[in-house]
Amino acid sequence: MTIKELRVSIGLTQKECADYLGMSLRNYQIYESDEKTNTVRYNSIIRKLEAYSGKGVSNSYNNSEFNTSVVTGKQLHGFYDKVSSYEKRDCYSILKQYVEGSYAGKICILYGLRRTGKTTMLFQLLGEIPVEETAYIKIKTTDNMSMLAKDIDLLNSKGYKYILIDEITLLEDFTNTASILSDIYSMMGLKIILSGTDSLGFAMADKDELYDRNIMVHTSYIPFKEYSRLLNINSIDKYIEYGGTLKKENMGFDDPDYKYDEVSFKDDESTRKYIDTSISRNIQHTLKNDKYGEYFNQLRELYEKGELTNVINRIVESMNHRFVLSVVENEFKSHDLGSSKQLLLHEAPSERAHVLYNIDEREVVERLKKIIEIKEKKETKIKLEQGHIEQIKKYLMMLDLVYDCPDVLEGGGLDEHYIISQPGMRYSIAKALVYSLIQDSYFQSVSESDKSYIVEKILEDVKGRMLEDIVLLEVNKSGKKDINVFKYKFSNGGEFDMVIYNKQKNSCELFEIKHSDKIVENQTRCLRNKDYCSSIEKIYGRIENKYVLYRGKDKVVDNIRYLNVEKYLIMQ
Repeated sequence: MTIKELRVSIGLTQKECADYLGMSLRNYQIYESDEKTNTVRYNSIIRKLEAYSGKGVSNSYNNSEFNTSVVTGKQLHGFYDKVSSYEKRDCYSILKQYVEGSYAGKICILYGLRRTGKTTMLFQLLGEIPVEETAYIKIKTTDNMSMLAKDIDLLNSKGYKYILIDEITLLEDFTNTASILSDIYSMMGLKIILSGTDSLGFAMADKDELYDRNIMVHTSYIPFKEYSRLLNINSIDKYIEYGGTLKKENMGFDDPDYKYDEVSFKDDESTRKYIDTSISRNIQHTLKNDKYGEYFNQLRELYEKGELTNVINRIVESMNHRFVLSVVENEFKSHDLGSSKQLLLHEAPSERAHVLYNIDEREVVERLKKIIEIKEKKETKIKLEQGHIEQIKKYLMMLDLVYDCPDVLEGGGLDEHYIISQPGMRYSIAKALVYSLIQDSYFQSVSESDKSYIVEKILEDVKGRMLEDIVLLEVNKSGKKDINVFKYKFSNGGEFDMVIYNKQKNSCELFEIKHSDKIVENQTRCLRNKDYCSSIEKIYGRIENKYVLYRGKDKVVDNIRYLNVEKYLIMQ
């Protein structure tokens, strides 16, 4: 069967099929029209569509007496065997607690973006519960809640106690009927665990249908400490470049196309695919299928006009990820390029100090805009309002993609500062800029050593800013009591990258955060500034310690402690 024949048999349009596969419509149409385009990729698309329709391997486990794809018995051992050697997510303990505890009237939900280990956790659980009392159900888009309910009734009559339901948000009526799972089946003594890629759908159900009747297990946020343990990767650079999802080669067994796919943030194409399928499409799917769809129709319209990714990427690319209309509507300028131009000026009188001023910046930015799907105001079809931006902010926070960590100003006010929880998504934009830059004819005429130096400078600058965000976020979320964690900004432009204020002791610790692996005196200029330190002590009490977090070895220099940032984050 060809891709087109399979698509038609499923009942999808070309656009819906492209969305499901995480491809652009144009690329999908190429594969549908010419099966010789790429045999490996063509066959992988066939496998994905077969899995989508229930006609693939998973269907061989389905018993004809069930309405949905139900797997029971010995076949479940095979699922567990595939994941038995994997380390468990930190949040796995919540799942296990639900299974072992008394939670009548509650269900458990694995809630998070793609490639964060949800299905892996379901299969890992099979090693800790009675398999003979367990059923695994893989939902398809052709299923509905009535079909699922009939199957759960039948499983209950056969003595099954543990019902694991994967991809449940594919049910069109899920967000409006989910409460029957908690109100009826959980009260009957069944342990029901749900998982799905549409994490926003779960969030919406949690606020209405499942309010106070579920145990939520959030998987989207993967801190460096956990990332390092799960994948045995101890490099903060690797975390910056790919962090936010688990590497395909280690955790991708449940994706029939994993052998032909790459790490989520390997390049601009994979990042664009991830943003579109995991975030933009996530929002679209939920608004389409729940009763709030009409109220939130603004976001659906943005998605359908191909403009939602533009808004998200503009916010992600901006320095502080601010959710204001000006970030989205002003003429797009690469913050990474602008920052790097200023940094390189300090290399004067060297010629490379002026290279980024001599390139064709307009062309470089235009290429970048095409790569990350940025549009100017005049190119958009929808008039954006602040209401659009607020809705997007609300949903990205519900998806655990952004966190609010406002900076504290010297005058006592706060400055909006949102942190992206998936660093690989942000870093890929910097890589896209580098790709665009090396196409510039003037840049190509520069010596190889200078080109390498400039590219490294751009990426180093971005990594430095990202490292500050990573540390702020992880210390904020460490769960330590009686502390406030924030960046502190002085009116004259100076700042402490991180202040940890201990409310109980009325004392504080000051931090500079540097991506460098070298000790340089200039790194501590703010920490050594007597006026800054005096000002801080008046508000936050005695300064107990001063630190520089960097990538080098632990050392003490002039009473300032240099700590390796990777070791520091693992200790959080």
